[in-house]
Amino acid sequence: MTQHINNRSKLLLVCTLFIMLCNAVYGANPPKRVIKLGFIPLTDCAPLVIAKEMGFFAKYGVDVQLSKEASWAVVRDKILNGEIDGAHCLFSMPFSVYTGIGGKAGSEMKIAMILSNNGQAITLSKDFCGTVGYNDIKHVAGAIKAVQSRKEVTFAMTFPGGTHDIWLRNWLAAAGVSSKSVGIITIPPPQMVANMKVDNMEGFCVGEPWNGVAATQNIGFTSIASQDIWKNHPEKALVVNKAFSEESKEDLKNVMKAIIEACKWLDVMSNRKKAALLLSRPNYVNAPVQIIEARLMGSTDIGCDLGVKKYKDDYMLFYNNGATNTPKLSYGIWFMAQYMRFGMITSAPSYKAVAQKLIMSDLYAEVAKSMGVPVQEDMKPFKTNLETITFDPNNPAAYISAAKK
Repeated sequence: MTQHINNRSKLLLVCTLFIMLCNAVYGANPPKRVIKLGFIPLTDCAPLVIAKEMGFFAKYGVDVQLSKEASWAVVRDKILNGEIDGAHCLFSMPFSVYTGIGGKAGSEMKIAMILSNNGQAITLSKDFCGTVGYNDIKHVAGAIKAVQSRKEVTFAMTFPGGTHDIWLRNWLAAAGVSSKSVGIITIPPPQMVANMKVDNMEGFCVGEPWNGVAATQNIGFTSIASQDIWKNHPEKALVVNKAFSEESKEDLKNVMKAIIEACKWLDVMSNRKKAALLLSRPNYVNAPVQIIEARLMGSTDIGCDLGVKKYKDDYMLFYNNGATNTPKLSYGIWFMAQYMRFGMITSAPSYKAVAQKLIMSDLYAEVAKSMGVPVQEDMKPFKTNLETITFDPNNPAAYISAAKK
């Protein structure tokens, strides 16, 4: 009995000393959980980078570690298996994965908020130089046929069913070219320029700065920007692991608050030179600061002696007076309608139910309200730039029927 009491006393002493040591190191509060967020080296990873570098994550009491990833497929896998809590991600990726295009059908990745509008582009190789101008839809079909007379024409995008895949297919459709008549392959964003350099494809759709890099290196030219396909379209989103969204909701809300502050900071144009400098670092985008800065400022050196295009109100946006960040159900429904339109899935999903399952509308509204950020009205019909058809999110079947005619 005496031995038992002595052992118990020793255990209590050890526990007490451990608690005293923890308090000495951490104070009364335990260490914060490290939140891991991934990103792909693209200019529009800026909200995460700025939230980290400008101290906004720290301001809201979250310890965030940023992880540079190799491809969108890696981002998908790490979110789903919990290796990272969330990431800068293609807005449409969760819908692509859930519908089985870009992953295991039924897998859930949650959309917390939108990070950016605009700022992607389709780059064509020098095969098209002189035959297609900037935003020159009417000459695309003829130019593709001319190149096809001597070789296969292949286009690259970054993830099946991702935003770049859909911008590419919409552009081809507007030009009267079936996406089934050309090759469409998947290549990670940082590898686009190198692959075009060795003639692996004749065109690609990707985010900046890689379109700008291709033009500067005289490998290709910017044929059209994504904002010319759909002005102020949803592009990147904060996408998170399901368990993180359910079990660490307060942490997620604080992450979102920090990112909203970063988005506001980025839309002050005088801050964008500093943003470009930070993004250009090797641990982030690792691209020339001048190229990042120019397109962040709305100036596009097209390449192929086509001059410079200056965007005045539809360059890359991160906040836009609160209009950017609302994750709308109607956007998710639009992307799933594109999957049906282009034959990427064969049966219609439950559009609104899937959008409600994957988009955290209520959580975003709560965070936005706490920061005085207006929440945008949802489920209203809209039309993209290249289409004459209005998309009604309440009736996607009618849109698909009209688009296929």
